[in-house]
Amino acid sequence: MSIEDRAKAAGKNIEGKAQEALGNLTGDPEDKVEGKAKQAESEVRHGIEDVKDNVKKKID
Repeated sequence: MSIEDRAKAAGKNIEGKAQEALGNLTGDPEDKVEGKAKQAESEVRHGIEDVKDNVKKKID
């Protein structure tokens, strides 16, 4: 996985955590849900890239 892809996924995770925290502060359930969704998207991206890295290692 490229460093750029990992950085994007990490940024999405941070964005999601911030949005979820904002939702907790304001009591806005929509912000909470959107924040959690962004965090989940980040986890999926990391998982996909980990699989790619493992496949590449096995091929090499």
